[in-house]
Amino acid sequence: MERYKDLLAQKEQLEKLIAEAHKIEAAAALQRVREAVAQFGFTPEDIFRKPRRNGRRAAAPKYRNPETGETWSGRGRAPRWIKDQDLERFRITE
Repeated sequence: MERYKDLLAQKEQLEKLIAEAHKIEAAAALQRVREAVAQFGFTPEDIFRKPRRNGRRAAAPKYRNPETGETWSGRGRAPRWIKDQDLERFRITE
């Protein structure tokens, strides 16, 4: 039983050492990040930009509603203003 208690005490000491090392290394990493931000003028958007989920870019609009100016790329569900109509009437030809 003494061996078990000794091991638990060692575990507790190691966890304290790990937490302290983590704190020191995190502070050093944060300092390096701050220096890079200052040196290169990064903005929060540069650093924390969310990547697109599937890597695809937004599609350019292919169709325009002449009455409202709304556009549709041809991807996904068709909007009400173009549904069940001849697509060529609304095609953008620029």
